[in-house]
Amino acid sequence: MKILNFGSLNLDYVYQVDHFVKPGETLSAIEQSVHPGGKGLNQSIALSRAGAEVYHAGCLGKGGDMLEQLLRENGVHTDFLQKTDTLQGNAVIQVNREGQNCILLFGGSNRCVTPAQVESTLSHFACGDFLVLQNEISELPHIVDAARARGMKILLNPSPYDAGLKSVDFGKLDWLIVNEVELEQFSHCADPEAAWKKTQAEYPNLRLLVTLGSAGSIAFTPEETVHQPAFPVKAVDTTGAGDTYTGYFVALLARQQPLESCMRQASMASAISVTRPGAASSVPDAEEVMQHLLQFQN
Repeated sequence: MKILNFGSLNLDYVYQVDHFVKPGETLSAIEQSVHPGGKGLNQSIALSRAGAEVYHAGCLGKGGDMLEQLLRENGVHTDFLQKTDTLQGNAVIQVNREGQNCILLFGGSNRCVTPAQVESTLSHFACGDFLVLQNEISELPHIVDAARARGMKILLNPSPYDAGLKSVDFGKLDWLIVNEVELEQFSHCADPEAAWKKTQAEYPNLRLLVTLGSAGSIAFTPEETVHQPAFPVKAVDTTGAGDTYTGYFVALLARQQPLESCMRQASMASAISVTRPGAASSVPDAEEVMQHLLQFQN
């Protein structure tokens, strides 16, 4: 069993601000930094640091060489990265004094995925292999259809949630991983329980994981519902927290760990990540997560 993450790679331009910029306002940033990012890259690094063997597929653009190097340094296989002359995808991120963020995303090279690249990449994977997806690359519906035809287990984090997702057949997914905002966009229900009932009626084979910020997370399957409280920490930067959670959750799920264990370790990893600046750079490794869990129990 192998794990393929077909996802984005970004350069994150992070600005520390007193408050988020308002319409018509010019605001001086307190500090600026550049970090590797993109939901795909973040989740691949989280998968690897959680102990999984992961392959990252996507498009590497101009200025993005450091992103490929970072993936390799973190043990991620980059055999399926394709280089393009388009500018590397990037994001402009504001982080306020409370550690909350708002993000402006530019797709760039991430929108250069082609049907040929999809077919070539998936030809190396088989029934039972895991496929992790987000919504920051092109050809997402094609990837889902082709992966389902191969019998892969498909997990989608539909972020950012936009009209393009209407072309994705959610009935071909095994897991949908969303935050509170994405849950309501997907189901038109703010309440997770109500959203799950609607989801199960429309997509009986789809499982649902909802991250709820300080309220923790909740997972729904036909067999069980599991709620995981959040671990209390002082947030410095929440950028990438959801990606850390997703990577850890999928890595443990692929090892057939109980749902409770997957969510507990993912929640702790996410809690650690928000105490540090950056996205990919804030992801803890598995040993640190287990140490914190032991300390929390004591």
